[in-house]
Amino acid sequence: MSNIGTWMHDVGAGWLMTSLSNDPLMVALVQAATTLPMFLFALPAGALADIVDRRKLLIGAQLFGLVATIILAIATASGLTTPWVLLTLTAAIAVGAALSAPTFQAIVPELVPGPALQQAVALNSLGVNIARAIGPAMGGLIIAIAGSAAVFALNAVSVLGVIIVMLRWRREGATRHLPAEHFVGAMRAGLRYALRAPELQVVLIRSVGFFLFASGLWALLPIVARRDLALGPAGYGGLLAFMGLGAVAGAILMPRLRARLGANRTTVAASVLLAAAMAGLSWSSNFLAAAMAVGAGGFAWIAMMAALNGGAQARSPGWVKARALAIYLLVFQGSMTAGAMMWGSIAGQIGVPATLMLAAAALVLASLLLAWRYPLDSAARFDLSPSLHWPAPMIEAVIEQDRGPVLVTIEYRIDPVLVPDFFAAMQDMRRIRRRDGAIHWGVYEDVAQPGRVVETFTVESWLEHLRQHERVTNADRVQQDAVRAFQVDAVPPLVRHLVAR
Repeated sequence: MSNIGTWMHDVGAGWLMTSLSNDPLMVALVQAATTLPMFLFALPAGALADIVDRRKLLIGAQLFGLVATIILAIATASGLTTPWVLLTLTAAIAVGAALSAPTFQAIVPELVPGPALQQAVALNSLGVNIARAIGPAMGGLIIAIAGSAAVFALNAVSVLGVIIVMLRWRREGATRHLPAEHFVGAMRAGLRYALRAPELQVVLIRSVGFFLFASGLWALLPIVARRDLALGPAGYGGLLAFMGLGAVAGAILMPRLRARLGANRTTVAASVLLAAAMAGLSWSSNFLAAAMAVGAGGFAWIAMMAALNGGAQARSPGWVKARALAIYLLVFQGSMTAGAMMWGSIAGQIGVPATLMLAAAALVLASLLLAWRYPLDSAARFDLSPSLHWPAPMIEAVIEQDRGPVLVTIEYRIDPVLVPDFFAAMQDMRRIRRRDGAIHWGVYEDVAQPGRVVETFTVESWLEHLRQHERVTNADRVQQDAVRAFQVDAVPPLVRHLVAR
């Protein structure tokens, strides 16, 4: 129900701006005002979601959005809304959404058992797009009858519904064996994970290559509806409803498409289909042709969104999930914001139809190049559940958690002939250590005893090293087992912990 209100608001804001300004850039800035706060606040929100009570965070963020929505409804009803007032309050509403979005993504594994996670992500996408099919049509109809202020007021009612649900949710608190991370440190850890996790980086790179060019459809659709097709608010809402129906069809057919084509080819097909939809929209001269084009665009959009969102979910472990998903949302909304501003500016120079064709051509080229260079493989091979296989460090006395830095050394005995192969295998260990908190890493061979190799890494404190014990995953364990297979005998490598005084 809240998503229906959100889509009604998007229709109302986009249509109201076309009444307040004839500048294509100002119309495109409505999309930018919706997406820019996600770019600015997604990572801080993700860090908060990983270290505070997620239920309370959701309630606070929704209350903030509710206040901004009520103010916009009152200002519009009073005739006080100017283009900049509309942009400012739309951005404020988007701030509330930005503070909520990573948390909504991260609580999905709390609400369903593990085997149902992918189906739950798809069900979320289906719910959003059912709302996309209903909300715009309702929004356009309400605008035609009562104006944009009524749409904004109804959106406020829908936000109130979310708050009621959050208040009724009795969330089971997560069991913590270690103190929660500090806010700034949590953000640094999230960024560090994204920079050191190639499997997540593939999703982020593919997201930029898609959303930067696909944003042209969303940014320019209000202008096409009003100027080129001479549609009223009901007609504009009807176009968005067809896009939502296409998305619903895409969500239903996605499992079959992925089973037949695979994840990578599905994303390429979706990008090409969306580019064709943009080109078709640029040539549309009536409502029916435009509706068919945006319907195909909605089908392609949900196919790509499901692939990228599901990929980000599956490629982030629990300890950093909200932050990883926040970085994905940051890339998503940042690309949408930059694209909306870019395509709006270009449309002011060369016209809307030519801009849509240019965006479509760029989308096809980018999708083909990135699918070849960064294939989006199946996420089934990423087992990121905690392995907890590291033995507890042997200590003589209690160590204060803030003591540090901590130097960890691991001594291996390797057949001298295999040392080059061992060093090559250790490069993956370097990425794992740095990803999970090491600030320095190195591997050295004893010049007096060939085959005696020492790996070293340093972490900021004893507490950070204990967190490393909790962060190691089953996928990491496979790599560590491959490294330890080089050991010449059955004796485990010798591990030492040294704490600075």
